[in-house]
Amino acid sequence: MLNACDIAFLCLPDAAAAEAVSLIENDTTAVIDTSTAHRTAEGWAYGFPELKGQRELISASKRVANTGCHASGFIALVAPLVQAGIISKDALLSCFSLTGYSGGGKKMIAEYEGEGRDPLLDAPRQYGISQSHKHLPEMKKMCGLDTAPVFSPIVAPYYAGMEVTVPLHKAQLNGTVKDIAQIYSGYYTNGIVAFSPAADESGFWSANRFEGKDSMEITVSGNEDRILLTSRFDNLGKGASGAAIQNMNILLGVDEKTSLVL
Repeated sequence: MLNACDIAFLCLPDAAAAEAVSLIENDTTAVIDTSTAHRTAEGWAYGFPELKGQRELISASKRVANTGCHASGFIALVAPLVQAGIISKDALLSCFSLTGYSGGGKKMIAEYEGEGRDPLLDAPRQYGISQSHKHLPEMKKMCGLDTAPVFSPIVAPYYAGMEVTVPLHKAQLNGTVKDIAQIYSGYYTNGIVAFSPAADESGFWSANRFEGKDSMEITVSGNEDRILLTSRFDNLGKGASGAAIQNMNILLGVDEKTSLVL
């Protein structure tokens, strides 16, 4: 079946994804791999079309590695600023990311939605505490950083939605908050990822604001001394399936917004 199809979506563990690709014996089947097996591999296009040059690489490729959910939010915030010289490639960054429990897959969904669940699941839980999270290699590579960020992912007791924050001190920037806003406004123009002024939700920002959507919101807030870069999106949308459909649309040569919920 892999050799008979135009485009194959791989939703497999890493080893199985690599094995599946090895079974393709032609040069016509395109693959969109949602595992982490090929996200930093040579010969694979990285499936975040909004990055400079990536849409063209995806369009011309038969091998596309879909993005990681946390990674999408971090890369969307940091990569344009590194490319513009606002953040140095040798910067030592940190990243705080909230996600709904659907990001953990079927097993985690069953744990959170099961009767008599563990009371510890009623509170947000930090994980990836060994600093070896599987998204770190793509976060480092696609942003052009010398060092991966200190990464603090949090899974919380809600179904879907993600909020990724990168905090910065003024000394880490070669520019201002206004410069960052201008860069984001000019960089994201396709309407799927978009810059907007910091949302006013009575002093709060909800991580499930974009649940059910395939879009992503980018904001910059704080003050001139301490700055927050924040992206909000659905971990199942722009962080997963929505991104895969967008990549498929590009491979097929149709409007990349086709069938997306924006």
